[in-house]
Amino acid sequence: MAPLVLLISPLLILVFFFLLFNTQKKLVKKSLNPPPGPSGLPFIGNLHQFCSNAAAPHIYLWKLSKKHGPLMSMKLGSVPLVVVSSPEIAKQVMKTNDLAFCSRPKVLGQYKISYNGSDIAFAPYSETWRELRKICVLHLLSNKQLQSFRPIREEEVFRMIKNLSLLSDNNSVVNLTVLMLSLTSTLICRIAFGRINDEEESRKRRFDELMIEAQAMQGGFFVSDYLPSFGWVDKLSGMIDRLDRVFKDLDEFFEGLIEEHLDQTGVKSIADNPNILDLFIQLKEEKSSSIDLTWDHVKATIMDIFVAGTDTGAATIIWTMTALMQNPKSMKKLQNEIRDSIGGKGRVDEDDLHNLPYLKATVKEALRLYPPAPLLIPRETIEECEIEGHVIHPKTLVYINAWAIARDPDHWERPDEFAPERFLNSSVDIVGQDFQVIPFGSGRRGCPGISMGLATVELAVANLVYSFDWGLPEGMKKEDIDTDVLPGVTMHKKVPLCLVPTKYVYSISNY
Repeated sequence: MAPLVLLISPLLILVFFFLLFNTQKKLVKKSLNPPPGPSGLPFIGNLHQFCSNAAAPHIYLWKLSKKHGPLMSMKLGSVPLVVVSSPEIAKQVMKTNDLAFCSRPKVLGQYKISYNGSDIAFAPYSETWRELRKICVLHLLSNKQLQSFRPIREEEVFRMIKNLSLLSDNNSVVNLTVLMLSLTSTLICRIAFGRINDEEESRKRRFDELMIEAQAMQGGFFVSDYLPSFGWVDKLSGMIDRLDRVFKDLDEFFEGLIEEHLDQTGVKSIADNPNILDLFIQLKEEKSSSIDLTWDHVKATIMDIFVAGTDTGAATIIWTMTALMQNPKSMKKLQNEIRDSIGGKGRVDEDDLHNLPYLKATVKEALRLYPPAPLLIPRETIEECEIEGHVIHPKTLVYINAWAIARDPDHWERPDEFAPERFLNSSVDIVGQDFQVIPFGSGRRGCPGISMGLATVELAVANLVYSFDWGLPEGMKKEDIDTDVLPGVTMHKKVPLCLVPTKYVYSISNY
């Protein structure tokens, strides 16, 4: 027996090392099989290319994907990046492997402004984040709350239409971009904080200024995000001081609001005058959550709701009106649908929206062509996974190019054309279940405020189109309307949309 053991033992050892060698060889081969992508420079990788295309990175990355494929790898300094540019890959990332891709990178500007990831939009994946999202979905942005905010939405939209009517009497050119930002800002302020009276207008203006600065910081470029050893550059450039100043000003603003709302506890009923800050304070004081809610959680989540509601809502309304002005037949078809349905009532309320299929198709088509966040909010992998035979490692930055995906010619006929008809009698929707159009994302990181955002956009567009006939400033043709964009997380028009409204007067002779 002993000789047999002595004979077999060396063979077993040889087999063990042979298997170990082959396993390691396979692992090395596997780890060296990243997705294809453009070559970069030593140390900085593709950072220089990305920075030189900062105004429209979604278009730059889309062009690169034509050469390197719908799953593409790059390197931003020391940070590995993969870019997703097709519905098939997007489905694998946001559904099949959603857990592996569900975290967020700690980008300095976003992380600081969100109280070190105490929010929903920019927080890394964790148990705390899951509970915060549940609170948002079940309490702050539930269907019940959505309906309770309806009077605010209607009141602010109707007020905006009334102001436009006064301007139309003089054939004035209206900066619709500024007007829509004011509308969504006021609307979200009221939903988040409560009624704004004339005495509080100066406070709202101050908050608007802070929001602009906060958005600039969230989308700002910090060298330390990609080259940590060069963080001193951010200090020398003044970016760190600017970020600290903006955060301090915002925090003081939120502290003042919270103190006021705490002082009013018991004076008013939340049911009579609902706003998100009061609801959040109530949840915190009742300790009804499985996590210990802090004031940082409250302030950071309110910030998310305000930025998302103001920025993306205004951008979507403007892009919808831009597309309609470039396509007069679609504008006329939409006006006919609304005016035939509403008649001489004088305004479109939310009950009417259910009877306007072409309006809903128009908004969907605008979101397809002009998603407000064309690269969505970047994700970060939390574990290794394999996509299409390529290994994606943990701590990899992930861009999902929603703009490119929604223009994929394999899934859309005439993908660059504005054609709302494609959504009529179609099962394809924009809420994250159909991966060929994902303006709000999908999976765990899908936007929880979809319903509120769509209600605002549809109501505003319906009333703008119903109440006025729209013309271009003198000497301008529809071909002159540009679609260039400003740099930033949200896609805003570089040149504001300026139009001339002419008041529509209902008459039986019109029909």
